[in-house]
Order: sequence, then structure tokens, then C-alpha cells
Amino acid sequence: MGAEFVQLSLTPILIGVLAAIACALPGNFLVLRRQALIGDAISHVVLPGIVVAFLMTGAIAAVPMLLGAAGAALVAVGLIEAIRRLGKIEPGAAMGVVFTALFAAGVLMLERTDTSAVHLDVEHALMGNLESLIWFSADGWASLVDPAALAELPPELGRMAITCAIVAVLTLIFWRPLKLSTFDEGFARTLGLPVALIGLGLVATAALAAVAAFDAVGSIIVIAMFICPPAAARMLTNRLGRQVGLSALIAAGSAIVGYVAAGYGPIWLGGGDSVSAAGMIAAISGLVLAAAARFGPCRHRLGAGAEAV
Repeated sequence: MGAEFVQLSLTPILIGVLAAIACALPGNFLVLRRQALIGDAISHVVLPGIVVAFLMTGAIAAVPMLLGAAGAALVAVGLIEAIRRLGKIEPGAAMGVVFTALFAAGVLMLERTDTSAVHLDVEHALMGNLESLIWFSADGWASLVDPAALAELPPELGRMAITCAIVAVLTLIFWRPLKLSTFDEGFARTLGLPVALIGLGLVATAALAAVAAFDAVGSIIVIAMFICPPAAARMLTNRLGRQVGLSALIAAGSAIVGYVAAGYGPIWLGGGDSVSAAGMIAAISGLVLAAAARFGPCRHRLGAGAEAV
């Protein structure tokens, strides 16, 4: 039983946990700034950028994916500004139009191109390929200290571990500027902090997490983890440090419970087939948010009213 778990389930669960935490950390500040839609937008924008990068290079690689996503983000910003100025409509409506259109364009490009050689199609774009990230060379827990077996780990695990570490380190390094600019932008300006640059860095960090997680877990988990764990944690506490810690725990717990429920839940209920792990993880995080909204002690204060300590 242990050997089967290590080979089939350990790496998908770890990748799901790392992806969820990497998205939840910047998501806290997006939620507190009332910019949660940006997380949703990023997950939509990366799709056409990644597809274009694949069409140009013929392979799924980290650097071209990041460059493609960055290019798509720049195009999106330009289109939003053009629509806002020419159409004289409010920014939220412009964002909704642009991000929906870009995501639809990405889906159409996927459907019209041959991506059979790699895990890149409409289904993987939405749900990822978490269940297929199996550690084939593992042979029980002893493989965790076997250099030959460790060399055969799915590359997505290393990529997500590095990304999660980078996001966590950046959050720690820029904790004070992020905190001040989130809770009191005017005061942060008087201290000489580059508020606009801090906001841009936050969005860039969120984009890094989204791009790294996209191939493994798809856009569904990315959208859910940017919003659900931070929003649920906000309704459980008024302290920022505690909120960020709780959001990471909720994200990790949702990934673990969701993956197990996707594989064994239908069997426990008398069914025969498993369901999408990404979809179940997102559903579990949504249920946690619903519970926090109903029973959380701070459920009436979702916004930047938390204590900045």
C-alpha cells in the first residue's frame, strides 16, 4: 500500500499543495486590496500567451511559457486601456471584456492546432494533468533517499517547489511594504514607498505562480486558490500574519482533501470512476470558503480592515 501511494499519489499531492500555496500567498494581498479579479484575470491571460509560446517553440518549457504569458499580459493591459479610453467605460468592465476574449482566443487556438505531442489541450488548460504526474521509478518510501529514483521525479514538482519558495521569500522580504501599501496607501507614499511599483510587483508575483501552476493544475485551481483560501482566512481572523498562515493551511488542506476525494469519493459513494482532481480541489476550497462565510468570526469584514500586524 505504501509503495503504491508513493508511486501514484505522493507527487500529485505535493504538486497540488505547492501550487495552491504559491497562488494563495499573493492572493491574500489581492483580496485585501479588493483586486481579487486580477487573480482571475491572470489565469485567463496566461492561456493564449502559453499557446503562442508553444506554437513558436514546439515544446512546453518554463522560460518560453513565462515570456508568452508576460507578452499576453502586456497586450491585455494595452487593450484594457484602449477600451477604457475609447469606450469611456469603467475599468472593471474593460477587464472583463479583454480577459474573457483572450481566454476564448486561447481555447480556439488550442482546438485548431496539433498539441497531441504534449499535455496541452482544452481539457488540460482547464483541469491540468495532475493525475498523470506519477513517479514511475518509485518503489516505496525508500525511494525518497534513492538518488536514482529522485532523478526521475516529475519535473513539475521541482518547478512548483522553486516557484513556491520564490513566492514565499518575496512575501517575507517585502512584507512591510506590502502591508503598508495595502492598508494605508497614502501613508506608504509619505514614507517614500513606490506604491505603484509594489502593486506591479505583486501582480508579477501572482503571474509567476499562475504560469508555473498552469501546466500541472490548470486554470481552475489557479482561479480558486487566488481567492478562496485568502478570503476564507480573512473571515477567520483580523490579523494579517495569521491570515496569511491560515490561507496557506487552507490551500494545502484543500489540495490534499480534494485529491483524495477525487480518487476515492466516487467509490465511497458507490460509483466506479474517479473525478477531476483539479475540479474537486477547487470545490473543496469553495466549501471551506462557504463555511467561513457562515461561521467565521470576522465574516462581516471582508476587505482591508484587518489589523496590519
